[in-house]
Formats: sequence, structure tokens, C-alpha cells
Amino acid sequence: MFNSMVIPVTDLDVAKAVYGALAGEPHTDTPYYVGYNVDGFEIALAPGDDSVGVPVLYADVPDLDAAREKLIAAGATEKLAPKQVAAGVRICVLVDADGNLIGIRG
Repeated sequence: MFNSMVIPVTDLDVAKAVYGALAGEPHTDTPYYVGYNVDGFEIALAPGDDSVGVPVLYADVPDLDAAREKLIAAGATEKLAPKQVAAGVRICVLVDADGNLIGIRG
């Protein structure tokens, strides 16, 4: 279920060197997103993304709004409201009772 982790970075070149040392060459290398596929798991570097300030593990869901409502009904609170990040792709971030972040992407 959890398919990706987005890591906010301040210096993209330094981050690419560090994560590339483990993950190899990125499959996507743009000024706003650098992505590595590690055995089917996506590691993404997001320069300038300080919306939550820490790495976030994301689960892909077929219906973001339904998953968000289900998590809120179960006791999660919203950290980052749903927002469009690419064509047809929205994300949001919730927080569990212990302060752990839960990202959903749909």
C-alpha cells in the first residue's frame, strides 16, 4: 500500500549525490522533482517543499477524498489539505494520534 516517500530538500545537488550513492541514477531529474525507483518503491526528492518539513510516506489510494474522510473518522487530523501536484494527481497529509505523518496520493 505505501508506495513512495517524498523527502523535502534544500540543496538538490547535494541531496542527489547522497541519495544517488544508494539508489543509483534517478529516473526523473528535474529542478522540482527527482525520483528514484528502488525495487518498486519511489523515493522522491522535493526541493523547496517545506509544506510539512519532514519526509512523508505516501499510500496510493483510488479515491483520495474517501480515504481522507476514513482516516479523519478514525482519529487522524489534517496537516496538509488536499492539493493538486501533477495532472490528475492530488495529495494530502494527515497526522495520527502520536504525531506521525500519513500521506495519501490519489
